[in-house]
Amino acid sequence: MAWQSVKIWRWTKRRPPRCVPSHDELEPPPPRPSPASGRGGRKVRPITAPSPEPGEGEGGGCDEIADECSPHIAYAGGHAGNTLTDTTVSRFGPIIALIGIGHAASHFAFLTVQPLFPLLKVEFGVSYAALGLIMTAMSVASGIGQIPAGFLVDRIGARPVLVAGVALTGLGIAVIGLAPGYWAIVAGAALSGLGNSVFHPADYAILNGSVATPRIGRAFSLHTFAGYAGFALAPMTMTVLAAELGWRPAVVGVGLAIAAIAVPLLLWGHWLQDDTTPSEVRASAPAATARMLLAPQILILFGFYVLMATVTSGMHAFGVSAMVDHHGLALGTANSVLTVFLVVSTLGILLGGPLADRTHRHGLVTAIGLILGAIVLFAVAGLPLGAVALGLSLGFVGLMLGAIRPTRDMMVRAATPPGASGRVFGFVMTGLNVGAAVTPVLFGLILDTGQPNLVFVLMGVVLVLSLGTIGLVRRRA
Repeated sequence: MAWQSVKIWRWTKRRPPRCVPSHDELEPPPPRPSPASGRGGRKVRPITAPSPEPGEGEGGGCDEIADECSPHIAYAGGHAGNTLTDTTVSRFGPIIALIGIGHAASHFAFLTVQPLFPLLKVEFGVSYAALGLIMTAMSVASGIGQIPAGFLVDRIGARPVLVAGVALTGLGIAVIGLAPGYWAIVAGAALSGLGNSVFHPADYAILNGSVATPRIGRAFSLHTFAGYAGFALAPMTMTVLAAELGWRPAVVGVGLAIAAIAVPLLLWGHWLQDDTTPSEVRASAPAATARMLLAPQILILFGFYVLMATVTSGMHAFGVSAMVDHHGLALGTANSVLTVFLVVSTLGILLGGPLADRTHRHGLVTAIGLILGAIVLFAVAGLPLGAVALGLSLGFVGLMLGAIRPTRDMMVRAATPPGASGRVFGFVMTGLNVGAAVTPVLFGLILDTGQPNLVFVLMGVVLVLSLGTIGLVRRRA
């Protein structure tokens, strides 16, 4: 085989530089010695490993040197053996914009109705508990649909699933605005939630297939940031539109605007590659897929997402009540502190993206954030703090929780087999729905005991438990 290696070496000397399997798989060829440097004065040629056959060397490629590849040479993508070209890399901004606007609309849809609850209560004569059922219907439909959406993404590709999901999300919101009665609103919310279920599996499959590894951390952070921006924009936007137009035209207009996002996804959808391998998915047995999703590492990551959702949902739902009861803050002041937590958490997401790209030790970065966040939460529970100190403390916690979100997603990506992003991310992200569903009852019971400081204690304990899951993931890896 030596003569074949020599031929390959000669061929690579004549060709423009191309990317080869990752540096972990192949050492760079040694410098060519002078004629007198070999044994007996013989000329020694460097021997390199042969180029991989088609379909081999997947997942390695030029992850670390993607931006240095020759402009006209294809190179292996950052995940699951995709082939990314320089054109794809140069379209990083448009790709993130297309995915980001859909993700922002997804989160906006979840908060479209809540600011209008007082108006709905009067018009339909229902209780606040009944209005809460509207959001429960949306969340449950999204959680139930997320895993099947992941299978569909891996079977037929992410782009058609994403387009259908965006359209369905918007149409469900429009149904709420046209609803003649309360139960029609519940049905519209469930329809919108079902459409919403596709975003995480489809988006992550596209990001893994369209963005090279050196930029994937930033892509994850910008994707998450766009979702939080949708959360932030929804309350004020809906309040202003309802005041100017009436709540029905406002909701219908927003629903149609969300559905219209499907148009640019159709027009420029060819920019969005995904890492799915439909033929392999069709050929794989259901038992093999079940073994993949029930593998210990995937289950541990699922548990990690449940725990993280417990902390964030607990802070969103009962952080204000705990600050009022335990620290004696006025309601408006406590809401301002929560706003600080949310804003700084969003900024932390943007900071976490470049950090995730600069390091391969994502588990360590996540663990440090969890430890620091838990320490501060225990301090908030045990010390008498004023409004400024609470704002600084919970702002720091928000920074830590935001900064580890991109590294959290990178850990899932590292555990995902080639071509399975839709199924794995769909399954793991369902943990967010589970955590959000369990949290209100658990934290509500704690507040009912008359010990509001235990809300912050429980959040700190959950972060410590999350730290344990990181250790288990690293051990499995």
